[in-house]
Amino acid sequence: MIGSVVIIILLTVIVPVSIIMTGLLFSGLLGTILQNQVDRDHNGTELHELSRKDFHEKP
Repeated sequence: MIGSVVIIILLTVIVPVSIIMTGLLFSGLLGTILQNQVDRDHNGTELHELSRKDFHEKP
């Protein structure tokens, strides 16, 4: 009985959370790698300056 309760808790709580956290980790890592690659490719161009511009600053 206690074993089945533990399995149900694992399948409904821990496994989905671990899958979501793993996806979050890989998407953050992939985004960082791709952003660094794009910054290196477009360094010194108008696109690089535009991507670094802070649009929330007051003029």
